[in-house]
Amino acid sequence: MNRNENDMLEKEEIFSKVLRAGRRTYFFDVRSTKADDYYITITESKKFTEEDGSFHFKKHKIYLYKEDFAAFRDILDEMTDFVLKQKGEEVISERHQKDFKKEYFSEKAQEEPRTNFTDIDFDDI
Repeated sequence: MNRNENDMLEKEEIFSKVLRAGRRTYFFDVRSTKADDYYITITESKKFTEEDGSFHFKKHKIYLYKEDFAAFRDILDEMTDFVLKQKGEEVISERHQKDFKKEYFSEKAQEEPRTNFTDIDFDDI
């Protein structure tokens, strides 16, 4: 590896934190601009498993620059406070949602045949 590649790697790994949350992993990274200033990237990586057992990841990235830190933090705080105030801190897990769907569909299937439709999980969009 030449010196220029090594310098680039060092700038890529200035400071990092990882948050694992079920099928999702969030990567928080401090990176350096060409002018040697810092910015943050937030990357969401979500694991998808195929029917054959293989899997792939979908990633989404946000770039957050210093001039936007205060406003971003204010809005994030406001949004999280709103959600917790409106819905509390109790979390409804995916497992509970899947259990509910299974019960609902098994009862409905016995009542009447369903028409052809596509079931969409909005977490996967």
